[in-house]
Amino acid sequence: MTTRLERRFADLRSQRRAGLVTFLVAGDPQMASFEELLAGLPAAGADVIEIGMPFSDPMADGPTIQAGYLRAIRAGTKLRDILPAVRRFRERDSTTPVVLMGYYNPIWNYGRLQFLDDAVAAGVDGLIVVDLPPEEDEELCLPARERGLHFIRLATPTTNDRRLPTVLANTSGFLYYVSVTGITGARTPVAQQVAEATARIRRHTELPIAVGFGIREPEQAAEIARFADAVVVGSALVELVARHLDDDGHPTPAMVPAVLDKVRALASAVAGARP
Repeated sequence: MTTRLERRFADLRSQRRAGLVTFLVAGDPQMASFEELLAGLPAAGADVIEIGMPFSDPMADGPTIQAGYLRAIRAGTKLRDILPAVRRFRERDSTTPVVLMGYYNPIWNYGRLQFLDDAVAAGVDGLIVVDLPPEEDEELCLPARERGLHFIRLATPTTNDRRLPTVLANTSGFLYYVSVTGITGARTPVAQQVAEATARIRRHTELPIAVGFGIREPEQAAEIARFADAVVVGSALVELVARHLDDDGHPTPAMVPAVLDKVRALASAVAGARP
């Protein structure tokens, strides 16, 4: 039985185009506005949705996403609030893959096996846990895969050919290639370097490759979409959320339209990138 992620990437291949993966922080700036955004993403052109699980020490993320996590935490968002939001999304959308991205500490506090069972029940399709290396696969990766959850791993420009098979061993769904070294949103990827990196990775795996970190504008997304199976955009969307808050930190009426308009522009650029 194929999964939502597998079907989505198969559809993208048949359409001969790359996909758009959007990232937003759950509960940023509050759960109601986040769920409004979540509901609008598929129609705006998001092929896969990544949801950031708020954490107080997000070491792999840049200041924009760190600020989004802090806004969500101040609003009272907890991991136990995110799964019901996914469940409500699933009542309206049964086809768009949803991936939770974050750090292991909140999952451990929740209870790792209970979290996995609840995630499956809510309609989550995969996990990206940035601080669990392959050497710790028995902790979460293998139990997740036993339950039908994809475990998506990161590869970086410093992941050499010797390390890559270890990274790929239990990875499923897709491989997330971090196109620049450092934290999210800090630098802009160079298309030629991404082309060379994805070509090298494809010699090791048939998994789809999604490329992210530093992609902010439609023109950049279109460049990367020439080589990648999907383009990930996160910091640019979280920044738009931050720019449309009032003095009390509440969303203005313009916030949801601004974010969804950006997603439409990105989706259009990605879809038209290949001849």
